[in-house]
Amino acid sequence: MTAVLNPTPVAGSGSRDVLTLAGLGPEGLRALLDLTTRLKADPEPFRGALAGGRVAMIFDKPSTRTRVSFESAAWLLGALPIVLRPDELQLGRGETIADTARALSLYVDALTVRTYAQATVEELADAASIPVINALTNEHHPCQALADVVTLEEEFGTLKGVRVAFVGDGDNVCHSLIQAASLVGFELQVATPRGYEPMEEIVWTAQVLCRETGGSITVSHEPARAVHGADAVYADTWTSMGHEAEQVARRTAFRGFRVDQKLMDRAAPSAVFLHCLPAHRGEEVTDEVIDGPASRVWPQAANRLHTETALLYSAITGDVNGVLLG
Repeated sequence: MTAVLNPTPVAGSGSRDVLTLAGLGPEGLRALLDLTTRLKADPEPFRGALAGGRVAMIFDKPSTRTRVSFESAAWLLGALPIVLRPDELQLGRGETIADTARALSLYVDALTVRTYAQATVEELADAASIPVINALTNEHHPCQALADVVTLEEEFGTLKGVRVAFVGDGDNVCHSLIQAASLVGFELQVATPRGYEPMEEIVWTAQVLCRETGGSITVSHEPARAVHGADAVYADTWTSMGHEAEQVARRTAFRGFRVDQKLMDRAAPSAVFLHCLPAHRGEEVTDEVIDGPASRVWPQAANRLHTETALLYSAITGDVNGVLLG
């Protein structure tokens, strides 16, 4: 059955925007996870479900997994992916963000954006009359966190009581993982060097929600303590895009935060290793860990396709439960 595209979305409503993971709420995230599980098990009902649809994809930052997974997701759904680089848009010649959002809303059914400032995707969403999806900003990476949660649930069968240790920079990936823990109720231990902690407001808001969901968020500066007894150990690059000028200083600050076999041995005996990729081997993780038996980085990367297919489908149709597919 072909799903019906929403012909009259409400301008600026944001009801189908995914700008941060927290915006989904616990019920919204749970529904999206269930839809992903259904889609992954049997993609055929989704194939061509958005035939005739169009998805614009703005990439201000380089991308491998995000671009290919979103384009592949659009094709599976039968929608046309239209990838746009900064030099191809009038944004680069002075058009306002709001006017670009209004123009794109006339031609496509959804917009994904991989950019720098979170304020950019928020301004696009405020002016657009179509769903806007954050495909990565400096502050948040909700699409990655969706794949992370699916991977954890597949590995452990449940998220309740699962303990995850994040070792690295308190950046966009960490922020979205914090929100994920608060929404679905797992325990997250974050270990960062001093001065690289996640934003206090994001941590505090997540900790408040954890009182309802049963999750917990702890931030420290001790990797060994965070990893002790963990079910999953998560690493991220020390120097994300936009921070290249800080590379030397970061290598010094993050010394001692490398996930090697010695650190993994402090985790639970059945612990798995996760990484959002790309990995800088020899910096935040050693070959023996990322290529070892505990590694789940490739199933984790593969889940980006499934979560983003579910995300595009539900954002465009409003059908987060897959009712239109029968």
